[in-house]
Amino acid sequence: MNTNKLLALAFGALLTAWGAAAMAQTPAFTLSSPDLESGTFSQRHLLNGFGCAGENLSPALVWSDAPAGTRSYAVQMLDLDAPTGSGFWHWAVYNIPASATGLAQGAGNRAASLPAPAYGGTSDFQDTGATGGNGNYGGPCPPAGDRPHRYVFTVYALAVGDLPAAGGVPRSGAPALYAFVLNKGIGGAVLGKASFTAQFAR
Repeated sequence: MNTNKLLALAFGALLTAWGAAAMAQTPAFTLSSPDLESGTFSQRHLLNGFGCAGENLSPALVWSDAPAGTRSYAVQMLDLDAPTGSGFWHWAVYNIPASATGLAQGAGNRAASLPAPAYGGTSDFQDTGATGGNGNYGGPCPPAGDRPHRYVFTVYALAVGDLPAAGGVPRSGAPALYAFVLNKGIGGAVLGKASFTAQFAR
């Protein structure tokens, strides 16, 4: 093997090693909740309705190490095990400003508590009144006797500032429609995604 080929191979190996090291040093985008560290929900965060007697207080959410170029965030909460055949959407917040590093406890209980220009999206509770108004947080209330339900919280870091405009969907769109936009419809405008799961049964 001639000298030029050896140098090319060595340079290629060096670039690969440098790239791997750079990736290893990039902190991962993460999501957590100080209110759900036990992995389950306390009475404060359960629904007050449909047979449950919680306080329906939205839990605090904290995210960190968002990707460079993030212009807004979106948050969704889904019960994977609801007996609907398609899960049950409990909470959604869109157009959270890039300056935010989370949502305070109770932020999901009234529109004025969200950081502008964020807004609460439609949930599967819609206008039942169980959440105090459409767009508010709705806590867990699985059927009694079910195995523990899994509630998945997900935050998306986006390269767009106005999600419904970028996705071509109305602000009142269903949470599943927004989930499609977030997971497929806006493609590379989703810069990062982080999730955690909490469980609850009664």
